[in-house]
Amino acid sequence: MASKIDDVVLLHGGDLSSDIAEQIETKLPINGTTHIHKVAMSKSKDFKTALLEGPLAKPTTLAIFVAQTIENEAPPETAGACIRFFKRKTHPETLLSDKIQFVVLGLGDSNLLLDRQHTAAKDCNQVAQALDARLESLGGKRFCQRGECDERTGLLEVEPFIDMLVEKIKECL
Repeated sequence: MASKIDDVVLLHGGDLSSDIAEQIETKLPINGTTHIHKVAMSKSKDFKTALLEGPLAKPTTLAIFVAQTIENEAPPETAGACIRFFKRKTHPETLLSDKIQFVVLGLGDSNLLLDRQHTAAKDCNQVAQALDARLESLGGKRFCQRGECDERTGLLEVEPFIDMLVEKIKECL
């Protein structure tokens, strides 16, 4: 079972991920002691402070990353700063140890794979897959399994993922 949750940080970048972050926020259980913080991935200082330096950098904080993949394994421009920050090879393996629990929800569009004859991408959720693996390798504690959604199928995976996530959060309040 995951640890107690006192704070939830929703990290999003791009229009679609912002919309999904709002859906998650509206369903999150609030018990009077749990606080929700929305942080844009584009604001480098904000997400670094929230997750690494400030009062939210603690094991009872759950960071929910809503990570969108656009073309060729790339995040939207507004999420790039956050994704590039965590990809840096210079970070110690303990960067996130005893700081946060995390979960990643991937948003992609497999139509982009079908439309392109020259693409290196093999999956429409590669940003989320890479971010999830990297957060764990930096010492972050995975709260639950990564979710992956596809715009081609109408993002049908979003609601079940949010429902599962909310239930798991309720267990930790």
